[in-house]
Amino acid sequence: INTGLNSFLESLSGSSAVLLGLVVGGMMAIDMGGPFNKAAYIFGTGTLAATVSTGGSVVMAAVMAGGMIPPLAIAISTTFFKNRWTKDERNSGLVNYVMGLAFISEGAIPFAAKDPLRVIPSCIVGSAVAGALSMFFGCTLRAPHGGIFVLPTIGNPLMYALAILIGAIAGCLVLSILKKPLKGN
Repeated sequence: INTGLNSFLESLSGSSAVLLGLVVGGMMAIDMGGPFNKAAYIFGTGTLAATVSTGGSVVMAAVMAGGMIPPLAIAISTTFFKNRWTKDERNSGLVNYVMGLAFISEGAIPFAAKDPLRVIPSCIVGSAVAGALSMFFGCTLRAPHGGIFVLPTIGNPLMYALAILIGAIAGCLVLSILKKPLKGN
């Protein structure tokens, strides 16, 4: 499966950079640590060695942006759309701000496990948007991990932050539209 996914990503390398960013960004949210996520991550890290002398990898930047979105979208939704979440979920959502900014997508897993039909597609949309925008803005990255905490290694950091913010808001809005308000909340 990983070989097939890697071959698919390689085939996109010669086409539109925005399309490649959309795909690798979205892949980061499909299974949050599973084979799709890992295939995109390994593909991104594989581009780092070839881009050391050029200032970093646009693919790795899109991958990391996409991986940051699931917990951030959930955190924003639990903060601004409180009537869709229980008190415990809102409290757990706060931790996702730090996890998302640190590029730890696993904070979204309990939410995805509880409501996969709403959470996963919402996260995929937000992650794909962030990955595509990162590529569109020409953002680069020289580190394979670290989220926003590796800011000195990010090329075009303001636009990178904007890509992440827009992707997180997009994921949040889709999730908050799909998730109906709780009764009595």
